[in-house]
Amino acid sequence: MSALIHNFVVHQLRINQQQELVLVPRTSCFEINPAIEDLAQQINHAFNLKPAKGVGCFAAEKSDNNFALLLDNMLQGELGFVDFSVQASEQLKKSLLDTASVETGFVIFSHYQFLATDYLLITILNTKQHVEINSQLELTSSDHLDLAKMQLAVRIDLTQLATMAQQQRYISFIKGRMGRKVSDFFMHFIGCQELVDVKQQNKQLLHTVDAFLAAEQLDPQEKHQARQSVADYYKEKLEQGDDIQITELASKLPQHHSTFEQFNQSAEQPLEAHFQADRSALKNLAKFSGQGGGVSLSFERHLLGDRISYDAGSDTLMIRGIPPNLKDQLSKA
Repeated sequence: MSALIHNFVVHQLRINQQQELVLVPRTSCFEINPAIEDLAQQINHAFNLKPAKGVGCFAAEKSDNNFALLLDNMLQGELGFVDFSVQASEQLKKSLLDTASVETGFVIFSHYQFLATDYLLITILNTKQHVEINSQLELTSSDHLDLAKMQLAVRIDLTQLATMAQQQRYISFIKGRMGRKVSDFFMHFIGCQELVDVKQQNKQLLHTVDAFLAAEQLDPQEKHQARQSVADYYKEKLEQGDDIQITELASKLPQHHSTFEQFNQSAEQPLEAHFQADRSALKNLAKFSGQGGGVSLSFERHLLGDRISYDAGSDTLMIRGIPPNLKDQLSKA
């Protein structure tokens, strides 16, 4: 599914000869052509794939938040997109200096529409060198944006900001890298307050689904089908970069005694009505896994009760049909 690109511009943060962090601005947006459309969609897709994103809103009134004020001026037509992006990049540079963080790279501002929703995505990307070989068997090298290592990015849902700002979850950003929060200076730059712990919401959702399926007294096959429905729903939302909606999810699950939505509302701590999907949750939907005491185990859920059985009384797990490579190692032990 393609996105409609409104504006796309790139600036650069780099260290000059005086060892100072400087901004090298571009003076105009790129012409929207197939190459730019493809790049913008790749950036959006790379952002969607990132796990453990934070969600929040502007922490202060527009008059007290330089970025929010700049954004409002741009959206109201009082400031051109290029001028907005340059002034915002200067704010980003200031935030980096204020938080004693040194980041260099290309600052990309992408304004686009995807699935009838307007977004502004801001990210810092670096390049990596690619070596190519032509038909004459000659080697050439070129630099490419390293999308796989996107770690600094924030995306604002402009449609939600305009229509449902009171829900306070129109900003999402990547969290965590090498033991620290990437969000520190991006939150400072955007003036963002984190409100929803996405990873915790996804963990809680899986526990709530398991509790609901147990309460519905489904047989193992029905439970497997229900979890597969949840997994398919997750995959769809991750691909679209859209939120998990509890109301939508409830329609995917059995409704013998009560709906999942009703079950959630009766919980001691109900789930949020909607939140971002975390890719790591898919693994837990498909597999049992655990480790400790020198043992690490992982197997697909549907095998329990078939090739694998568990006796809670004796705390014993029995596996029938050991994988050939493991069987070979055991026979040689």
